Amino acid sequence: MTQGPEPGAFSPLTLELLAWISQRPRTYPEAIVAWVSNCPRHPVWDDAVSDGLIQVAREDRGDEARVALTASGRAALDAQPEHASTSR
Repeated sequence: MTQGPEPGAFSPLTLELLAWISQRPRTYPEAIVAWVSNCPRHPVWDDAVSDGLIQVAREDRGDEARVALTASGRAALDAQPEHASTSR
């Protein structure tokens, strides 16, 4: 049986990113402007992508790319008591 992420497994900033994405549909350009950092101490966007917590997808060739939580990202967010009741 697969367990979800341990509480505290992700940084507060990563959880903030996941909560921000879960609030409403986000475009890739909107997310990049808000979350990408050149500071090596704040790689939250890169970490979330490499950890498989978020995905970038384009439904149609003409559509703008969208950012969404993966199942792992949703599980990480839902594992946090302060987010579990408001994340759906």
